[in-house]
Amino acid sequence: MTTDPAPPPGTARTESAPPALTRSPFESETFTSATFVTVGLGPRLALGVLWLLTRAGMLLLLHRDSLGIGGVASEVHILYRHWYGLFAQGTFPPGDPTWQYPPGAGLVIMSPGILPWLTYFQGFVLLTLLADALVAVALARADSARLTHGAWYWVLGLPLLLHIPLARYDVQSTALAVLALLALKSRSTVAHRVGGVLAGLGALVKVWPALTLIGTPRGRTTREAWTAAAVTVVALLATLGLLFSDSLGFLRQQGNRGIQIESLGGTGLAVARAAGLWPGSVQFRYGAYEYVGPYVSTVGHVALLLTAAAFGWLLLWRMRARTWTEATPLDAAFAAVLLFTVTSRVISPQYLVWLLGLAAVCLTSRRTVMRPVALLILPAAALSSLAYPVLYAHVAAGTWTGIAVMVLRNGLLLAAAVLAARRLWTGSVATPA
Repeated sequence: MTTDPAPPPGTARTESAPPALTRSPFESETFTSATFVTVGLGPRLALGVLWLLTRAGMLLLLHRDSLGIGGVASEVHILYRHWYGLFAQGTFPPGDPTWQYPPGAGLVIMSPGILPWLTYFQGFVLLTLLADALVAVALARADSARLTHGAWYWVLGLPLLLHIPLARYDVQSTALAVLALLALKSRSTVAHRVGGVLAGLGALVKVWPALTLIGTPRGRTTREAWTAAAVTVVALLATLGLLFSDSLGFLRQQGNRGIQIESLGGTGLAVARAAGLWPGSVQFRYGAYEYVGPYVSTVGHVALLLTAAAFGWLLLWRMRARTWTEATPLDAAFAAVLLFTVTSRVISPQYLVWLLGLAAVCLTSRRTVMRPVALLILPAAALSSLAYPVLYAHVAAGTWTGIAVMVLRNGLLLAAAVLAARRLWTGSVATPA
């Protein structure tokens, strides 16, 4: 649940191995961090240097903010700053159709207040960069000696979204999900509870991090993590409800959301309109560009049904799964978020931040089955930033150029979701030959 940019001036645990997998580019020696040692840099030093260089480039793009329609930073400059002022008065945004987030998001919006010597925008970007760096460090520590590349994937993959990640709070929610999953990899009871707490916090910040718990092994691990998450959610909801008014007001804003132009359903409507088969149009409402016209509500209902079906499939997978490895919780979380992404009525470009983070976590384990899926996310991320902000005017106008970009991007995401579901099922449910 995110607000699009403003309009343009816009069973016990087992250790049995998964089925044999096709060798992927992530397993080739040309991709390993050892390459950097040959040029005189240790792998972690090289990783740090690349993080600094890529993030400097992202900051430069954010400072200029002139690609395509521009105005990427306006969400923080205007909308987040406005919400911050309301939180300072002790209330969540009352009756604001653009506030569509769970109450924990308010903590992220308020967080720049801990840096009073900076402007709100500067504080927000700095804290986003710190969250980004925390993810990179955590992934680097989790990467094993060979054939895992989670940190490299994150450091080099996030810039494919240009400066968008620095002007949204999705890096923060992704950091909570990544740290939760890394904690769940441990065999420690304390770590499982910490993972549950982080997943609970993430769920109250942006809902989707709750899916990090979908793949916890049945038994003690699930009880520990899910209980910790539930206690965290209840405690934080109660606290925010006592300190702020209208903390659950976001629920009223969800029912009126339509089909946004970047969604899978929106792409279908765009093709139909360009072909002269559908007479609808695009309007900016509820904080995003949406399609209006005949059959839009039907497309929305189909999307909701597909989301429900995805949830049902995940429950079926969990009941049928018989093989758990250290990578299963990571793979399941990645597959789950992919399924909910492609069935969403939104699919804003910042959703790719989540997918990049979860793919990176999967790549910290040599036992993951998601390497080919992770590869599909990289071009999908690049196409997302091409769609917004570079060619957003074309996407909103429904030109064939804009449609082509969205068909390619959403086609990659759909293929990734189907492949992820298939590999998760065959890796943990199907009996190895």
